[in-house]
Amino acid sequence: MEIRKVGVVGCGLMGSGIAQSFAQKGINVVVREVSQELLDRGLGKIRDFLKGGVAKGKVTQADADATLGRLSGTTRLEDFRDCDLVVEAVLENMDEKKKVFAALDEITPKHAILASNTSSLSVTVMAATTKRPSQVLGMHFFNPVPIMPLVELVRAFQTSEETLATARALSERLGKQTVVAKDRPGFLVNLFLIPYLNDCIRALDAGVGTKEDIDKAMKLGCNHPMGPFELADFVGLDTTLFIGDILFEEFKEARYAAPPLLRRMVAAGHMGKKSGKGFYDYAKK
Repeated sequence: MEIRKVGVVGCGLMGSGIAQSFAQKGINVVVREVSQELLDRGLGKIRDFLKGGVAKGKVTQADADATLGRLSGTTRLEDFRDCDLVVEAVLENMDEKKKVFAALDEITPKHAILASNTSSLSVTVMAATTKRPSQVLGMHFFNPVPIMPLVELVRAFQTSEETLATARALSERLGKQTVVAKDRPGFLVNLFLIPYLNDCIRALDAGVGTKEDIDKAMKLGCNHPMGPFELADFVGLDTTLFIGDILFEEFKEARYAAPPLLRRMVAAGHMGKKSGKGFYDYAKK
C-alpha cells in the first residue's frame, strides 16, 4: 500500500523525531499533542534539530524549509481522518495506548495502518481494541530517531503479511534497516539490553569496578560506542527500570529484576541526562 500521509500521536522526544523523519523523506505529516504548549515545544525541537543540521552543513536550508513545510500540528485526533498510517508515540501506559487505538480506529480510513512506538508493551493487546487488528503492528524507533538506523517491527498475533510488508518498505524509505520481533515483552533490543545493564549496575554496586572503568572496558574491550552507564543515562534510568519491571513481571527471571541501586536512584530523581544527573553528573555540561 502506498503511504501518502502519516499521523503521529505525540510530539515529545520520540514523536517529534518520528514526525521529522517522515517529513524529511517527502511524506506529509500531521502530529498531535494534547495541548498547544506541548505541540509548540515539540515542533520547536524539530526546527532546532534542522537548524543545527544546516549550521553543520548536513542539511541545506532549502531541504530544512521543505521538511517543515510538510509538517502540520494539531491538538485533535480527528485531523488524522485522511492518514494512511498513524504512529502512536504517547507515554508507556497501556490504558492510554488502548484509548488512543480505539479512537484512531473510529477516525482513520478503513485502509489505514495503526502502529505503536512502544518499547515493551503488548501490541496484540492494543490491536484487540480495534476492528482492524490485522492492520496493527509495532514500529519501535530509537532515539535520536532522525539518526538511529534501526526500526524494530513488532508483529502482533493478528498482524497480516501485507501490513508487515508495508511497514518494512516504509521504514526502508526512511533510510532505516528493520528487524522483525515477536510480540513478547522487550521484543529484541530490550530483551537483551536490560539484563546487560542490570548486570553492570550490580557489578558497580558490588565494587567490582568503577563506573568509569566498566564503561571503558565495554567500549574498548567490546567495541561498544557507549558504556553501559553512559547508555543507561542516555536512555533514562526511569525508562530502564520501567522496562525491566515489565520483563520481570512477564518472565519472573532474576536477570530482569531491577538492581536495588537502580531503584534507589530513580526514587531520588536521578533519571540520567534528562534530569541532569544519573550515574554521571550532567549539570555543568
